[in-house]
Amino acid sequence: MIATQIARIIAEYMVFLNFTGEDQLDPDLAVKMMEALAGDLEELDRGFLRELIDAFAAIALEYDGEAQQLVRDIAYHFFLEEALAADDPVRLAELEAIRDARYAAEEMGEAGSGRASGGDA
Repeated sequence: MIATQIARIIAEYMVFLNFTGEDQLDPDLAVKMMEALAGDLEELDRGFLRELIDAFAAIALEYDGEAQQLVRDIAYHFFLEEALAADDPVRLAELEAIRDARYAAEEMGEAGSGRASGGDA
């Protein structure tokens, strides 16, 4: 229950930082805020972190479109599964392979849509 509530707070924070225009939020400040959040997330108790990771997937359904994908991917973007697997080299290798495959698929999708991999074309 608490993990779901905390996941909602983090999700709202991330949606705000990612979808607020540059005229309302300095992009450099947004990056600093995300970096601070990343550090705080890494310090969480592992058991609670597991609950939080699972909660992001559950609450993502409360959002639409890009926001839904962003919330679903919070654990991915902050390397939270890797933080849980820090003492397990086999699991870390699995996660790295999954991340590499996902990155390659995203790159293929961008190439197919005519977008450059480094940003907007």
